[in-house]
Amino acid sequence: MRRCIALVVALVVLLAPALPAHDLFLKLTSYFLTPRQRVTVPVLNGTFTTSENAITRDRLRDISLVSGGTRIRIDTSAWRSSPDGKSSRVTIEVGAPGTYVLGASTLPRQLKMSAKDFNAYLEEEGLTDVLADRAKAGERQDSVSERYAKHVKAIFQVGDTRTNDFSKAMGYPAEIVPQENPYSLTAGNELTVKCMLAGWPAADVAVIAGGHTANGTRIAEQKVRSGPDGVARVKLIESGAWFVKFIRMERRRGDSVDYQSTWATLTFAVR
Repeated sequence: MRRCIALVVALVVLLAPALPAHDLFLKLTSYFLTPRQRVTVPVLNGTFTTSENAITRDRLRDISLVSGGTRIRIDTSAWRSSPDGKSSRVTIEVGAPGTYVLGASTLPRQLKMSAKDFNAYLEEEGLTDVLADRAKAGERQDSVSERYAKHVKAIFQVGDTRTNDFSKAMGYPAEIVPQENPYSLTAGNELTVKCMLAGWPAADVAVIAGGHTANGTRIAEQKVRSGPDGVARVKLIESGAWFVKFIRMERRRGDSVDYQSTWATLTFAVR
């Protein structure tokens, strides 16, 4: 009897629909490059370790590379999807030593979600204010439609010379701008970031940071909130590959969707 119960539970778990993974990251295999190197950057659409779907070129609003005080727009032909359709990648060439920023911005898309999946997604992303509003309005059991767009950046180091390009804002609808060069910091330091929406400080947004060590061990996530100036502080508790992210979710009235979300992620490495 116990074996039968265990088998039934296992089948339920296997057959239950998984919570959709939403995040988009530019995640370099190594964030420390040599000058004048050609590198292919993986694009993860899912989690920080696994990509579930490719982002096709027609969804791109911008790809840019910042270095030496100059922003270069990258042709979308540098962006390609894997044959299995589960991931994307973008190929770039770096030049002189310095701190570089690679950014990508997507056009808006729409989707529909069940009430269960949407509520779980809000809970996972720390969007408790939206959950509370849904409960107050008696909408927790309602399915939703959502319009979303994602804006992602990666900061990496070429050679040993650190430059101020890390602080360059790209003007994306949402973005995260470090206030210190991540490559001047080490494990145990604190990184200050500024969360921005349409060029203005994003006050009181839920900011999540985490990552994994060089051997793949997960770094515990931190959840903080930005202040009135859009600034949040992340404790770099371990060395490894890191991400910082936030979402601004807005209720829409008189629109074709119930909610509109704007996403920003930033990745970098800590020595």
